[in-house]
Amino acid sequence: MVKELILICFVLLNNLVYSQIEFSTVKHDFGDLEPYSARYFDLKLTNIGDKQEWLLSVKKPVEVTYIVSKQIIEKDSSILIRLHVTPDKKGRFSYSADVFTSDRGEATTIKMIGSMRELPQTGGNMLTACPSFTDRQSGRNPNNFDLTVVTIDKETREPLSKSKVTMLQGGRPIWTDLTDKKGTIKEEATIGLSYFYAQHEGYYPAELGAYVNFKRNYIVVELERGPEELPPVIVVPPADTTVITEVPLTEIIIEINEELETDLSVTRDTMTSIAPIPPALEKLDPDEFTAQNFKPVNIVFVLDVSSSMKQVDKIELMKYSMMQLTDMIRPQDKMGIVTYASDTRVLLRPTSGANKDKIKEEVSNLHAFGYTSGGAGIKLGFKQAHRARIENGVNHVVIITDGAFNRNSDDYKRYIKRYKKKGLTLSVVGIKNKSNDEDEMREAAELGGGHYVPIFKLADAQSNLKQEIRLLSFKHF
Repeated sequence: MVKELILICFVLLNNLVYSQIEFSTVKHDFGDLEPYSARYFDLKLTNIGDKQEWLLSVKKPVEVTYIVSKQIIEKDSSILIRLHVTPDKKGRFSYSADVFTSDRGEATTIKMIGSMRELPQTGGNMLTACPSFTDRQSGRNPNNFDLTVVTIDKETREPLSKSKVTMLQGGRPIWTDLTDKKGTIKEEATIGLSYFYAQHEGYYPAELGAYVNFKRNYIVVELERGPEELPPVIVVPPADTTVITEVPLTEIIIEINEELETDLSVTRDTMTSIAPIPPALEKLDPDEFTAQNFKPVNIVFVLDVSSSMKQVDKIELMKYSMMQLTDMIRPQDKMGIVTYASDTRVLLRPTSGANKDKIKEEVSNLHAFGYTSGGAGIKLGFKQAHRARIENGVNHVVIITDGAFNRNSDDYKRYIKRYKKKGLTLSVVGIKNKSNDEDEMREAAELGGGHYVPIFKLADAQSNLKQEIRLLSFKHF
């Protein structure tokens, strides 16, 4: 017995004395993961001792892959283990990896938890290989990289200097800059779906959507010549930046304030009219939304996040239009979000307009995947709007989609009619939809007592949805 106690004490003392490697964490929570979310984190091992140590091995389940920066851990130095999870089913997951190092007699267990919200629609597992360390640049977020944007004349292919370019991600402007003498802008960017809006004196504005990453880091925007004389653009830079020389451009106005909000008016063609505007409403400032003139609103969005919404950056136009509306709504208003693809989900229960940051976060994080199940989404959206209804206000459902409700949708008209009798109305926003889908969208909107709202470009996304809500809630018809 005494010998056993001595042995135990020796082992404990040995581990205490020779445990020279510090682990940056022993638990990592990935949170809620979408099909295309990054699924790795970097575990840092630091040698605080006075001699060289080694990473011996890593034992992990098949759902976890890893790479290491090096095996030897010199004194006063660190190494990285990049651990990458590949869940094979929806729902919560919990994995453990045992890391063996030369300074101790037993493994250090690293726990990884999170939830997989949806698998890729192919049924396969995306991104099964652990991303290499070349994907990470020193001192940066692992998803950041250098992006080059070039503006050129569409006909001559010559570069255009002093073009103004705005990049948006997640429905928000990220940066605005002017091209140099070579027609080039170099800025830091984050991996993801992006939207570029470019202007140049004497040219029509151009819009381009693209998925950008470390390899797709060179974007070319082509601009087409317009009328010889175009009104100037007024630029108000952020308070903490150097003033940019004013450049005469088109009739679009871009104002950049501390929150990098982009203001766009009419571009090449006239914005599509939503519905006839009452003279009393037309006299008001287009951004006015006071309690004196507009009823409180309870809006539940039913969003199409099926795979087709990834194309041509439809989802970015959707996000941007919702961000603009979020800025307009008041504390007495409510906004909720239901999504539909292969299944339906309440993403955000009706929330006060005072919680703009919470609403914007949910909008910014939207991803597109799966098939379309529009009818089920409409039904769930009406239920959410009915539960949160505002007496003497406007209780409204807004469907945003790029096409017809083409799956599990046979009874959606019945729901629209039923809830209209209960005082709940409906509009349909078409994002770059095909003309043959427009008739069905208009019919659904008319059944619901609202309007068909077309969005084909950034200027539409800025104004059309906001004006639909103003039109429906205006007190003085």
